[in-house]
Amino acid sequence: MRNLCRALPLALFYALLTIGSCVAECVPFTEAAKHVGETRCIKGQVVRVEQGNRGVHYLDFCQDYRLCPFTVVVFASDLRHVGDVRHLAGQSIEVHGHIREYNGRPEIILREARQLSGEAANIPPLPKTYDVERRGNYSAGTITRSKSTGKTPQTKQKAKYPTDVPRDLSAEE
Repeated sequence: MRNLCRALPLALFYALLTIGSCVAECVPFTEAAKHVGETRCIKGQVVRVEQGNRGVHYLDFCQDYRLCPFTVVVFASDLRHVGDVRHLAGQSIEVHGHIREYNGRPEIILREARQLSGEAANIPPLPKTYDVERRGNYSAGTITRSKSTGKTPQTKQKAKYPTDVPRDLSAEE
């Protein structure tokens, strides 16, 4: 009985270690399609970070994103929790999360910085002057003219009032 009491904690420790190593093991991004619906760790090298409509950022693992078997999506509302994802371009990353299928391709939605591990976990926070909709070309407190029209803004003309106001004859009657 004594030996069993001594061996049980050791056996439990090894069981937890084995389970933890299976869960923490990252699979290459090329195998993400095999794990749709699971919560896993996916690893790969980010080729580039693209910004789409409404400030959504995509971490591309292939030169041609249309042929790539996996992508990581960061919505504009999550950027403040994740950080400046532009710094992930060229880095090998490990991203943890629920793998779901969107338009026939597996993806993980990156919502928090803690989903990243390794060197990618130390990305800087988003600059305070970064405006997602303007792709970083915004500086708080300054107004710039739109360059798309090429026209100077028109000013409103002042209303012209007659200098002589005619008398109201009906008021005198």
